[in-house]
Amino acid sequence: MGRSWWTRRTRTRDAAPAEPDGTAPRAEEAHEDRDALAARRHLEELWGSDVADWQEWLARSPEGVDLILWWHRRRELTALVGPDRYRERLAPLLSRAAPRDIAAMGLGCSRRVDRRCRTPEVCGQDPAPPPPGSPAPHRSGPVPGACSRFIDCYSADEIRVHFTGDDRHRTVLLLRGGPDAARMWVDGVPVGEGRRLDNGGWWQDDRFYVIRVGGPDDHPLQGLGDIGDWLYRIVSLLVYDAERAVEHVFVPGPEEEWTDPVLEIRDGVGCVYATEEARKTGTPAREFPLGAPTPDSAAVPD
Repeated sequence: MGRSWWTRRTRTRDAAPAEPDGTAPRAEEAHEDRDALAARRHLEELWGSDVADWQEWLARSPEGVDLILWWHRRRELTALVGPDRYRERLAPLLSRAAPRDIAAMGLGCSRRVDRRCRTPEVCGQDPAPPPPGSPAPHRSGPVPGACSRFIDCYSADEIRVHFTGDDRHRTVLLLRGGPDAARMWVDGVPVGEGRRLDNGGWWQDDRFYVIRVGGPDDHPLQGLGDIGDWLYRIVSLLVYDAERAVEHVFVPGPEEEWTDPVLEIRDGVGCVYATEEARKTGTPAREFPLGAPTPDSAAVPD
């Protein structure tokens, strides 16, 4: 099969005869420098300098190029296909993208949520492998490989992308429309469909994505949450096992006051606590073995 269009090609040239003072090689290098400069200027005219700064990485990343094209033409494409179909295509593009693709796209990162990456010369480099036997840390830049978390503060889609430390798994959230309309994908798989989603969650042990979701509407203690909360006061907890592609949802019973549930992994068991205070005292509300099948989301203890 022929090479893909994004593959960088090396042109074989007849070696220029070397002059005693090296004139011919220097002339060839100068010609290549002029070509590179002209290409850079053309990219800046089309996309701006912020995208041009990522040219070296994007030349290696077909997924990044697809994402850049879809993102930077979003106004025209939304007018063409409608906002729903635009988002349907955006989600899988984000789900295949690498952290450097997201950085080149221009979203805010864990270092500065209010602006795009300012250090592509650092963040565009390949990340260093972690020491043997050590987990890969979650990156916060400027750092080779770009950050592990990205936040969209400007577009109507309100995107959140969160990678594990080793980049093997990632969560994509599109929050447009609030908790009832928000949608989530983990490794490209829709998760939490039909549920009211919080405006972000967290990776635990680089295997479990944990996010609070809407609790029962008829819960006796249900009511308004604190100012700034996306969800009502009593919430449930969704735990997605990315290694097994299994979704767990834990729902509080009528007598349980789950306002800030958290997860702890201990000795091969997942422990769900109603609050951080309950975790500190070691009193879990639910426990499940990590290899267990998906629990009944409506199940509560006897």
